[in-house]
Amino acid sequence: MGGDGKLFTLAEVSQHNNRKDCWLIINAKVYNVTEFLEDHPGGDEVLLSGTGKDATDDFEDVGHSESAREMMSKYYIGEMDVSTIAERSAYTTPKQPHYNEDKTTEFIIKLLQFLVPLAILGLAVGIGFYTKST
Repeated sequence: MGGDGKLFTLAEVSQHNNRKDCWLIINAKVYNVTEFLEDHPGGDEVLLSGTGKDATDDFEDVGHSESAREMMSKYYIGEMDVSTIAERSAYTTPKQPHYNEDKTTEFIIKLLQFLVPLAILGLAVGIGFYTKST
């Protein structure tokens, strides 16, 4: 496709968010990846989930090869006009919190690891007393 240096706002890029018209923002560059959806090794859902935001972190986290990075130039259509956005964080998805960040589930598991064997022991002792008394 090749870009002509056109500047796009987040609002403009965000409108291109479906299988028939899919644009991504990676490193402040705008890519029309519509033709690549079916060929993307990770599936089209991965690309579609990157629309309407800066997909740079998603792209970098996967660790794309040099050939994948070179292939991007084919889909480049312009630059992201970052001046239309107050802060970068305003158009990026926040990092997902680490699983179990609040430790509630971890506490419940530890409690069950203590109580279940105790209940089994109590049941075994109770059955032992019952069988001796009969």
